[in-house]
Amino acid sequence: MENNKFDLLILGSGSTAFAAALRAAELGKTAAMTEMRTLGGTCVNRGCLPSKNMIEAARIVWESAHPRFKGLRPAKMEFDFGELISQKQDVIHSYRDKKYQSILYEEDKIKVFDGQAELIDNHTALVGEQKVSGDQILITTGTRPTIPQIEGLDQVPYLTSDLLTSDEAQELKELPESLVIIGGGYIALELGQMFRRFGTQITILERSQVILPNYEPEVSEALTFALREEGLKLVTGAQVERVSKKAKQEIEVIARVGNREQSFKAQKLLVATGREPNTDNAGLDKVGVHLNERGFVKVNDELQTNVPNIWAAGDIIGRQTESQPATPVGAHDGVIAAKNALANAHQKVDHRVIPRTIFTDPQVAVVGMTDAEANGTGIRCWCGTIPLELVPRAEATYQTNGIAKMVINNDTHEVLGVSLVMPNAGEVIHEAAMALRFHAKLEDYIDMIHVYPTMAEALKIAAISYFKDPAKLSCCAE
Repeated sequence: MENNKFDLLILGSGSTAFAAALRAAELGKTAAMTEMRTLGGTCVNRGCLPSKNMIEAARIVWESAHPRFKGLRPAKMEFDFGELISQKQDVIHSYRDKKYQSILYEEDKIKVFDGQAELIDNHTALVGEQKVSGDQILITTGTRPTIPQIEGLDQVPYLTSDLLTSDEAQELKELPESLVIIGGGYIALELGQMFRRFGTQITILERSQVILPNYEPEVSEALTFALREEGLKLVTGAQVERVSKKAKQEIEVIARVGNREQSFKAQKLLVATGREPNTDNAGLDKVGVHLNERGFVKVNDELQTNVPNIWAAGDIIGRQTESQPATPVGAHDGVIAAKNALANAHQKVDHRVIPRTIFTDPQVAVVGMTDAEANGTGIRCWCGTIPLELVPRAEATYQTNGIAKMVINNDTHEVLGVSLVMPNAGEVIHEAAMALRFHAKLEDYIDMIHVYPTMAEALKIAAISYFKDPAKLSCCAE
């Protein structure tokens, strides 16, 4: 038992957990992590890494058959879906070994215990049949796909975002001919476009009246147009009522759209209706850790729970303290939690500026406030949106479907939020994020000399649109 006593006991082994464990080691402390599935958690094993790998492969296939330039002839690129799955597994294994497993070999202050971890008191967890204890405890158990209460769902086979996993039964290894996706969030849109580009017939059922209802309406409109142009069937205002298995291995989904029921059939069904916290089997109720109404662990701005020696970080805290469920946010906060737990740092989290990207094509990237959020706080704001056709790079490369939108404090000219729909938006958004971090104003974007021609010029042009019509300017003019 003495060998299983650590300065910091971490439930989980994802990016948040590893960041905390490494900081604990740097502080000269010992740390233990627990893992019930695969070392590294969601991101490396079944989330960010494998999805972006397959999305890029699908882009190459699609663009070969749909060249944007006159003089380029469409080419049907042959591909082996099974081989793509195999190389995706190779990427996962390699990255897991380099960024997770190898670190454990090098750092003798960190140990991993395999199995479901359940707290039995506020210093001890039962992991399998072993007791592991820590002076301080950090909860980083993350989230899992939400399975909605839909009549018949428990009687039919269905996929979740875990289809991207490796070495598990949930992994999808054969390309479906057709796919119905319940949900219209970022996971549904990324995977839906990916499968469509590989040749699958895609139907997305979204219960809201638009996809991405919490984003700027211009974002939803631009992305809806792009996806429908590629042949995805987007059905909004669709309330799924029941599912069943039909003959010929088909799945039928019955949804109420408007005032009538409609039937949607496909070879496979993907449920992508959000994610829920892994707090139900961790024994948190036994030690009195408070959860919010959605089951996420409640924390203060130092990531401390109501139990003084128990902390929480990463996706498990949801959107508290203005957090965002994202790998880099969790890693950033894992360091803070470790410092606060082990070194009494009393560092507060700062989630004011968190850039986010949806890896569709074109990409969606946002940071800061939306128009509605700014108005909701009572700020007198101005919002300007430019079409991508005003950006020389987009015009020159025939990639003009998209927008750039700025939310501005009309009194101070400080830029409060930026939304982009464009190629490489995930790269461009970091300029806006850094600008928000330092409270930059419109004039800062305009005075900044941008490389010509780049997609990043969209930020400068959007800022200029506050003062004048950028369509009437020459290239690079201010």
